[in-house]
Amino acid sequence: MLMEWIARRIPDGENIRDERVRSAYGKAASLVGIGCNALLFAGKLMAGIISGSMSITADAVNNLSDASSSVISLLGFKLADKPADAQHPYGHGRYEYFSGLMVAVMILVIGVELLKGSVEKIISPTEVAFSWASIGVLVASIAVKLWMAMFNRSMGKKIESTTLMATADDSRNDVISTSAVLIAALVERATGLALDGYMGAAVAVFILVSGVGLVRETIDPMLGTVPSEEQVKCIRKKLLGYPGVLGVHDLMVHDYGPGRQFASVHVEMSSQEDPLVSHDLIDNIERDFLKQDGLHLVIHYDPVVTDDPRVPVMRDVITRIVKDINPDMTIHDLRIVPGNTHINVVFDCVVPFELTMNEDEIRDRISREVSAQYPNYYTVATLEHGYVGGSAGH
Repeated sequence: MLMEWIARRIPDGENIRDERVRSAYGKAASLVGIGCNALLFAGKLMAGIISGSMSITADAVNNLSDASSSVISLLGFKLADKPADAQHPYGHGRYEYFSGLMVAVMILVIGVELLKGSVEKIISPTEVAFSWASIGVLVASIAVKLWMAMFNRSMGKKIESTTLMATADDSRNDVISTSAVLIAALVERATGLALDGYMGAAVAVFILVSGVGLVRETIDPMLGTVPSEEQVKCIRKKLLGYPGVLGVHDLMVHDYGPGRQFASVHVEMSSQEDPLVSHDLIDNIERDFLKQDGLHLVIHYDPVVTDDPRVPVMRDVITRIVKDINPDMTIHDLRIVPGNTHINVVFDCVVPFELTMNEDEIRDRISREVSAQYPNYYTVATLEHGYVGGSAGH
């Protein structure tokens, strides 16, 4: 396969966490796209001119724009490959997201132009000259675009590239649009029904719907979307695997482009442990994440009391209460502060964004239910939203 051939010619080709290796894959995929789309454009344009088919000519222009999209992708990978500088200390990785957005926008433009031309063809139909040569060009185009869709999707998954995934979706759209053009030509040949304009309009609507979805997908990482659930679970599981780490919360992941992620997290460790020992462990954890996962992780140390028997009991009680309110609610940093007349239970509570209860209602419910079991216990809750979606606490 071509992807394996490319991998063999990229130094250290299997180390896709290396930004240079990843960029080399992206550039190679973009060059393949430029070459294939240029050939398809030439073949379809000739077939469209010979047959007088609006849909075939539009399909040819679509391939020309696809070649332009591949050029944009190539530039995006080259710009994203630039090292960090004084003005951009986190690097230039988001250029790749921007190039993916440009590809998505071009898909929308193509859809609008194709819809416009197809409506004109419906209003003022013209005869399409049937040609087996044109049919052959369309069949070959479908085969090439189907291969390109699979190639770009495989490459996109391998290096986790939104740009290549958008390009794969664009190639899939081309398979559908060219198939529609082929069907229209064969039906018109067999029945005399002029479907060229109608097929073109249907394809245009499909391309527009797909383009809107691609724009949304490429804008999300630029705005700062939540990390994947799989990544969150992986980070939490790895952190909790270190001896001495009792809990994890307030995880935040910042994406500055593929392979350029920065994160911060709070880890709970016993307050009875020597702070120098805890600090040394935290340093080791941060180095492990950078070396093994390519993640720049900054850890905040939260000391927790482990020798007060009331703390685990009260944590369990309040956890059950908040889980009854919403299964995704969690608590952390719970501590007990004795007073002359009552005992304060101080803690932070992570609240999902979609919860409709206001903060006063949440605090009142927790307070009532705790007081019903422990009359002289007062709760002091700090409510916050999680940054990773779902459960973000213990």
